[in-house]
Formats: sequence, C-alpha cells, structure tokens
Amino acid sequence: MTVTDEHEQGLPAAARTERRALLLRELRDVVGFEQVRDDDITIERYSRSTSSRSTRALAVVTPGSAEQVAELVKVARRHQTPLYPISTGKNWGYSDACPVTDGQVIVELSRMNRIITVDPTLAYAVIEPGVTQQQLSDYLIEHKLDFWIDCTGAGPDTSFMGNILERGFGHSPYGNRLQHVAGMQVVLASGEVLNTGFGHYPNAKATHLFPYGVGPFLDGLFTQSNFGIVTRIGIWLMPKAECINHFFCTVDRHEEIGPVVDALRPLRMNGTLRSILHIGNDLRVISGGAVYPRERVGDAMPLPEGVRAAMREGAGVGAWTVSGAIYGSERQVAAARHALKQALKGTAAKTTILTEGKLRMGAMLAKLLGASAAGKRLRAKVDLGESLFAMNRGVPNGRFLAGAYWRRRGGLPSGFPRQANPAQDNCGLLWVSPILPLRGADLLALHRMVEPLFKKYCFDLFVTFSMINERSLGGVITVAYDKEDEEEVARAKACYQAVFDLCMAAGYVPYRVGNQSMAQLDPNSDVFWAAVRQIKAALDPDGIISPGRYAPPRL
Repeated sequence: MTVTDEHEQGLPAAARTERRALLLRELRDVVGFEQVRDDDITIERYSRSTSSRSTRALAVVTPGSAEQVAELVKVARRHQTPLYPISTGKNWGYSDACPVTDGQVIVELSRMNRIITVDPTLAYAVIEPGVTQQQLSDYLIEHKLDFWIDCTGAGPDTSFMGNILERGFGHSPYGNRLQHVAGMQVVLASGEVLNTGFGHYPNAKATHLFPYGVGPFLDGLFTQSNFGIVTRIGIWLMPKAECINHFFCTVDRHEEIGPVVDALRPLRMNGTLRSILHIGNDLRVISGGAVYPRERVGDAMPLPEGVRAAMREGAGVGAWTVSGAIYGSERQVAAARHALKQALKGTAAKTTILTEGKLRMGAMLAKLLGASAAGKRLRAKVDLGESLFAMNRGVPNGRFLAGAYWRRRGGLPSGFPRQANPAQDNCGLLWVSPILPLRGADLLALHRMVEPLFKKYCFDLFVTFSMINERSLGGVITVAYDKEDEEEVARAKACYQAVFDLCMAAGYVPYRVGNQSMAQLDPNSDVFWAAVRQIKAALDPDGIISPGRYAPPRL
C-alpha cells in the first residue's frame, strides 16, 4: 500500500477524484500543462517491462530543472503522494521504467539534459540526469576534446547518471563508474537541495576533483536507494589513449575457463589489464548476432545440443570467450600483449589480438568475398570488431542489446540497433547479477549450481562474468523468454526466482536487483537494513520518494 492509498482510504470515489485532480493541477502549476500526463496511452507505455511485472503509475511528470524537482517534492508531500524518479527509464532487465508499486507519480528527468560544464584541463564533466551516452560522446567529439567516456552496452540513448546511480559498470579503464564520480546535487524529500563533497561550500575549487569532501561521505547514500532525487553529478573523463588493441581468448571446453580466469587475475591486479574484461559463454556470444532459430527447432526448448553446436561453429566461438581492451602508448600496449600471451601459455586459451590494421584488412577481404558464406562470416566479425573499437573509444552502440531479443517473436526489429528499446519491443528479459570472488573455481561452482535450474525450467543459460575490479567478478545470468507465451512467462519467473534464491543462499549476493526482488533483500532482518530504514525515516519521514525501492520491509 502506498502513502496515497493510506491517505485516501475510506474516502468516497468523488472525493478521491477531486483530490487527484487537485494534485495534477498543482503539479502542472510547477512544470506546465504539457509536462504532466495521465492518459491511458502514456501510463501503459511506462508500465511496459522486460520483467513481465508491470505497475501502473498515477501520472508521468517531466520537470526541466532542479528547482522544479524541489517544488514537485513539496507538492507531493502536501498530497502524501509518492514520486518515482527515473532518468530516461531504460533500466533494461531490472524493471525498466516501472515504479515498485502502483499509484506512484513517475518523475522522468530526461528533459534535464544539460551538460553543465566540461573542464578541458582536469578532465571532468558535470551533467544532469537526462544526458545520454550518445550526447556526452558527441559533445566531446564536436568540441575536439581529448577525452573519452566509458560506455555500457545498454545503447546510446541510455542515461549516464541512471546507470551510475544503479552502480552499473562499463568496459573501459573507467568502467567501475561510481569510482569516477565527484560531487552530487540532490533534492531531498523536504524540498531542500543538498550538495555533497565540497559542493556545499561557496566557491569550493575541488568539488568535482576530490569526491570525499570533509566530514561524512554521503554520496553512496544516494545510489541504489530512495533517499533523494539526484539532479546533477560530476564524472571524470578518460584521457584518450595513443593506442588500443582488443583481444579475445577462447576455450573449447567449459571447464577450461577456470585456469584462464586465474591466469588473467594477476594482470588485472597489477594494472597490466586496466579495462573491464568480459567472460561470456557460447550462448551469450551467439545471441549477440542471432535470435532463437525457431525456423529450425520450432518450440523446442532449450536449444537442442546439435543446433547449439552448429551455431557455435558457425559463429566461430568456443565454450567461453574472454573479451577485453588494452590501452596505452604503443610501447605499453606491446608490453601488455606480451604479458597476456605469457600468462596464458599454460592454459587452453586461444588468443587473438585485434588491431585497427587487422580490422581494415578484414573489411577489405570481406568485401572481396562478397555474399559468399565466408564473406558473410568475416563481415559479421568485422562489424563486431568495429563496434568494440568504437565502444572502447567512448562511442556507444546499440548492437550489444541484441541478446535481449533472443526469444522475441519476430526477432530483431527493423532498423535494429537504431533506437532499440527491449521494453517497448516486448522482449522478455530477467537478470540475476551475483558478485563472485575473482577465482576460476567460483565461476565454475556458480555455473554448476545454476545450470540444472535452467534445464529444469527449459531455458537457455546465457551468462557473462565481468572483472569489474581487481578482486571480483560481476555475473549477469540471463533468463530470456517469450513474453507472448503465458506458460513460458510463468516458467521464466519461476526460473529467475529459483536462481535468485540459490545465489543468495550460496553467498553470491547480487550487486543490483529489479523491483521484483527488492522486498527479498533482508531475509534475516539484519542490522544493515534496519539502519537503512532509520536513515529513510530521518530523510523522508512521509515516505514520498520511491517507496519500496531498495527498501525491504521489516519482517
């Protein structure tokens, strides 16, 4: 039950209608008539979710400034109506734009899309929530600045800030994104505006350079929480590298990936490999360039082993593929390449180093081979390489969203990846995202645990493990399903829940969850979540901001 429900309980229908009309009128007084929508088409669009767990908002409000956000909070508090802030609403696989419960007013911050400043000397930007990966990348290119952004594979139209506040990660040496943030502006539930770090001191010179300020370090409180609405953030930009190589390591047999992980760990820890490395199983790689072959197997699930083997051979991938980039000067990159090959000598990995020269030669050869089977295979590999090199340089690309469409009827939409939107395109996608120690044994152990569940519920097991820092792996275990098949939807939800429960019980706790799992984060009624509830009560006593978001109830 939301605060709105509690506030309106027992009121006649006419009185409830009048209250809501008054609320909408006051919201429009703040942002303008056109920026408050409560029509059925809008509400239905925002209720679409890859998780098949839709909630219906009361209205959608699109403010244009932090000042308007502060006024909206005051209106909501007067009316005891909850607000659910989103940046652009593209939180794929983790509930998309849906509030945790029905009846919340979505505050979409996409109109707040100003790049406030970019410092050309100290390499940082100050941005608003609506700034997308594409927008910031284009800005740096257009102004001929010698910096790159870190990209995720979520697509060019996704919010930079939204991903950071979910503690998401990308691909580059700056891929652990929250570690490269300094200085937030936050609207509190009181309507007051908080500046973190040194930002609350007039004329502070290092607000966006030294994240901690003086006194308690508050920034983390506003990530994965419902304590305030972040309206501005400072992010550090990555200096351009003189040279980039991309590498792939493949193994033919499943169990061979463990020693490869252990061989790469020292290179990650000593700084030889600074980018985030991604380790995907065969289906995760295949799904980046193909959809479920219904024309060959009909409704058979999971993918028959013979077909899977044929698709793996056609794509030229092994049981597992490690993908990563090497950055630096020509000499540094050459030294890192040598160290990589030496480290992997005792493993079964086959290593391929991709340079821009090789990519150009591949493109020329693919053109010569034309429409032949070999030409098409080579062209697909060149396209992948070009996308990777672009992303390594901070140019986002939507092609890596292809995996979300694996079970979608009709496959990839026309024009993909332009404006790809898995929620609007009716894709079924659920992610369980456990954190593991950076050890090959843990990767294999977790895979051994979850594989029988995917077989039980008849789904293909897609999994990626990313070296998000020097000591841990971030797993993304994907349940991709057909949203048009009610029985398959039910199985997908059951599979997700079984995998989630198993990971929690085994100590591989997710670093990020969708709305469907937020109430399950405190199974033991521990002190941590009790402290979270105390902070919420102090900052937002009326529970106005995102009730239920990363806020498991007391058992």
